[in-house]
Amino acid sequence: MGDVEERVRAYYDVAGPAYEALMGPFWHHGDLASEQAGHSPAEAARVLEERLVADAGLGAGDWALDFGSGVGGATVHMASVSGAHFVGVSNNEWLSQRARDYAREMGFGEQVAFHTIGDDDYRTLSAWPDGCLDAVTWYESVCHLPDKAAFFRAAARVLKPGGRLVGVDWLQRPFGEHRTAEQIKRWMDPVEHHISIPWHGTVEGYRRMIEDAGLVVERAVDLYPDVPCWGSTPPEDGQGWFAYEGEESDVFAEGKRALDAARAAGVFTVGEFVAVKPA
Repeated sequence: MGDVEERVRAYYDVAGPAYEALMGPFWHHGDLASEQAGHSPAEAARVLEERLVADAGLGAGDWALDFGSGVGGATVHMASVSGAHFVGVSNNEWLSQRARDYAREMGFGEQVAFHTIGDDDYRTLSAWPDGCLDAVTWYESVCHLPDKAAFFRAAARVLKPGGRLVGVDWLQRPFGEHRTAEQIKRWMDPVEHHISIPWHGTVEGYRRMIEDAGLVVERAVDLYPDVPCWGSTPPEDGQGWFAYEGEESDVFAEGKRALDAARAAGVFTVGEFVAVKPA
């Protein structure tokens, strides 16, 4: 068992209830145009999910794996708009159980399932045979993995020929006056420390890992080109992070401050990826 993976699981024992209280069932950035139009974080998140479902080509009867499914918001919404069957996975049983409850509440208990996998199981996805899935999706979860390349290799293995890998993730980048690795590290190290992330990749770094896994990358883009990536949580604390009073609230406040500083410096961003397994 990896120490980093174990720390991530332990982190979500506390972070899971906090995130759910602050963000509801949708825990990822949304479509930029939707955010700029003033839509809520949940609305913008659903717009992005619908775009990725379309990119994945999912339809009724298809099967998909949603890696790092949290409390199930994105997984259930993707199932609802596509008609596909989804299995969401995380390494934290509290998250999986909340996701199961949410799926039942939304009427998707038969179409969507959630499983808790071992801390290191992302490296192989050995519970799934070769070529069994039409799509693998992820939303801001691969960033928590120390061996991201292993996950992409495992995802490529379980995809059918013609199957698609689609997702979004936290990344770092040069921006403005912050160009060197040391300058970027100054802002990103505190984010990694407080939010249990071993290291942040880049758009091109993810592209290379996905290509090295044997997939053909159709899209690898910065979702916030040329602008600071505030998403739907602007600096005035739109979702109430500093007012949160649950367990270890000071930890989450420090994480929010670190993330806001990296956003303001421009070196934090989110990337979007679409790739296909050759037929």
